Amino acid sequence: MSNTYKEEARRRPPGKSLKPLARLIPFFKPYRTRMVIALIALLVAAAATLIVPLAVRRVIDNGFSAANASLVDQYFAAMLAVVVMLALGSAVRFYHVMWLGERVVADVRDRLFAHLLLLSPGFYEQQRSGEVVSRLTVDTTQIKAAFSSTASIALRNIVMLAGAIVMMVVTSPKLAGLSVLAIPLVVLPLVIYGRRVRALSRLAQDTLAASAAFAQERLAAVSTVQANVQEAATRRAFSAATDTAFGAAATRTMARAVMTAAIIFVAAGAVVGLLWYGAREVVMGYLSGGILSQFLIYAILAASSLGQLSEVWGDIQLTAGAAERIAELLDEKPAVAAPERPVALPTPPKGEVAFSAVTFNYPTRPDTRALENVSFAVRPGETVAIVGPSGAGKTTLFQLIQRFFDPQMGSVSIDGIDVRRAVPEEMRRRIAVVPQETMIFSGTVIDNIRFGKPEASEAEVRAAARAARVDEFAERLPAGYDTQVGERGVTLSGGQRQRIAIARAILRDCPILLLDEATSALDAESEALIQEALERLTANRTTLVIAHRLATVRDADRIMVFDGGRLIAQGTHAELTAANPLYARLAELQFNAPSA
Repeated sequence: MSNTYKEEARRRPPGKSLKPLARLIPFFKPYRTRMVIALIALLVAAAATLIVPLAVRRVIDNGFSAANASLVDQYFAAMLAVVVMLALGSAVRFYHVMWLGERVVADVRDRLFAHLLLLSPGFYEQQRSGEVVSRLTVDTTQIKAAFSSTASIALRNIVMLAGAIVMMVVTSPKLAGLSVLAIPLVVLPLVIYGRRVRALSRLAQDTLAASAAFAQERLAAVSTVQANVQEAATRRAFSAATDTAFGAAATRTMARAVMTAAIIFVAAGAVVGLLWYGAREVVMGYLSGGILSQFLIYAILAASSLGQLSEVWGDIQLTAGAAERIAELLDEKPAVAAPERPVALPTPPKGEVAFSAVTFNYPTRPDTRALENVSFAVRPGETVAIVGPSGAGKTTLFQLIQRFFDPQMGSVSIDGIDVRRAVPEEMRRRIAVVPQETMIFSGTVIDNIRFGKPEASEAEVRAAARAARVDEFAERLPAGYDTQVGERGVTLSGGQRQRIAIARAILRDCPILLLDEATSALDAESEALIQEALERLTANRTTLVIAHRLATVRDADRIMVFDGGRLIAQGTHAELTAANPLYARLAELQFNAPSA
């Protein structure tokens, strides 16, 4: 397992620039006013800091004699006022920068989640949901850290560095000119190690996402893990994944440490060298002690700012990697989207479904035909059953009807309109689905039923629940319909979950109904109870039913038989039993009777 996750973590080449950060700029635009306030506060705080060395110079050059006592008092009173400016400016800057970081990251998360909801199921067949969730949470958290604390530190030190350099030039052009010689030595580690830190940051984030994806996948199927006695193997596999993530993070940290040490050494060494040279200038009478002190303080401010910038540079690189991973998701185009000029579906809806010479391959299995040259039409109000062996293409029909995928050839239409020409959301509002594997969300029983129609009233929800026989078990739960069912409905049985799915479909009240083995998880008693509800549900609706148990569909208006992705026969139960060998064999196996 670990090798697979290592390869997946390395499958995308890491970027070499900070360009991904530019993708975040639009998220800041709505908050220009706060950005201006933060900038003004930053400038006030920086100016207050840069004024202090001027006072130090005056005090040193004018001495500390009794004759100058009042002058000293004035200087320190002015310095106290400067300190107040510094404190207020820093507080305002901190608040607004932190607020911007939190707000922008919340907007990024909202935008990313909304985009993920638009991506077709084909995307999630190729991406592990755990990695996607990691980008939505871990990567956005990294961006929040960068645009709150890291951005605050970086902005303050950039302004301080620029201001200190200007004041160094004003104080002593000669010493400032000598300090310029150290700049290439400071920039060199940033260039050499910056790219390596960026690459390692991306690798660390990818390996962390891989371990999170593995954990989510196994925990979601923990009963399967335990049933196969694979706890130890799974624990070892996860440990290997986390070790890989730790190794990448440790290597990145070492590169950052080396870069920081090199920059601090060069910057501090340059200050020591300037101090030595300046001291000789004072001894020889070319400089006053006050000027040297003023220049030295500015040089220390510049070196300190540069050192802190080198430390946050690694965080900026890490953030660029996070922004790159988020940008990849935002750049992902939905395989299924509304056309530029959609065609309105007819009103009122009729419930007609038609396939015309449809051929389809799943994106993950391009060489295998899921459906081949399939054509049929379902009239409004007709009940059509779909039968055939596993892998015959039955579920694929439902996915194409809902336009989760588009066929490579042919067309699927609803009410005479090609689904590719309609808005997917509008088209899906006409379809209710009861899947074979019911998805139950964390929340209450009533929340899960109302998921099919959030605006439904309490009375409508309870009526749908009674029609689907949900009331028979819900009213016995500790809190009735308000009982929490746990993640994925773990506290409910398979039959109870399926009854909730049927209640959802009843509540939606759509003209087209898709039933994918709707009673497969029910025992005989429950199935008998549900069958009456399904009969009422299918009345006056176009209904397509996938069924393995032929007894549940033998009274359908028409039965279509699929095999190997092809529609090989259709007709009534009696007609197919007499004329189609595959259906006759299925009927014989299930009814234990010879074919007619």
